[in-house]
Amino acid sequence: MAQYSIIIPAYNEGARLGATLDRVLNHITERRWDAEVIVVNDGSRDNTPDLVRECVRKNPEVRLIENPGNRGKGFSVRNGMLNANGEILLFTDADLSSPIEEASKLFAAIQAGVDVAIGSRWVQPDLQTQRQSLLRQFYGRIFNLALRILLGLKFKDTQCGFKAFTRSSARMLFPKQTIERWGFDAELLYLAHRCGLNVKEVAVVWSHSEGTRISPLRDGLRMFTEVLAIRWNALTGKYSRAEV
Repeated sequence: MAQYSIIIPAYNEGARLGATLDRVLNHITERRWDAEVIVVNDGSRDNTPDLVRECVRKNPEVRLIENPGNRGKGFSVRNGMLNANGEILLFTDADLSSPIEEASKLFAAIQAGVDVAIGSRWVQPDLQTQRQSLLRQFYGRIFNLALRILLGLKFKDTQCGFKAFTRSSARMLFPKQTIERWGFDAELLYLAHRCGLNVKEVAVVWSHSEGTRISPLRDGLRMFTEVLAIRWNALTGKYSRAEV
């Protein structure tokens, strides 16, 4: 069993995943971590799986997991987490918007006793080396307000794709997860709150990637719908049944 598992969800990431894996593997070597790297291919139509297979051939600590078609980032993260062997499990975006070098901050929080450590762009905003557009920031603030009102989540940033879990908290939360696309972060944090887990928001370096595929309006509306689904699940006892 590894000390760390690093999960990378990937959909059509052939253009940048090679550089990402090189950087992650170099950092693991530099820090002398006992770590595995899991790439979850979400039904990519490009050379993503072939690129990962070549990396696996040269690096036995890398694994490829294939989703049954294109299921979404939330499904990919859950699939990776439930198949990971590490004691501390981190998921990160394939573009490394938060550099892998920032992982030590989350790992330190876990080792200090928290159950879930979440990277945040807004605890210390000056760490953002390239911010999102004002429109994206506006939609983000509206979404954050909705989470506070509907789910009682008080975090400054729920959507940063850089989060770490103890093995026990991952095994508690991910089997209960129902949201498979962009709103899954909010659901996980809501479930963590319901389960009484200790969640810490950690300031991390972050840079907006122009290659991001999220549409502020289309996906923002979908995420809001998913927040309503989370609230409905709670009101109808779906999560309580899952906890039995």
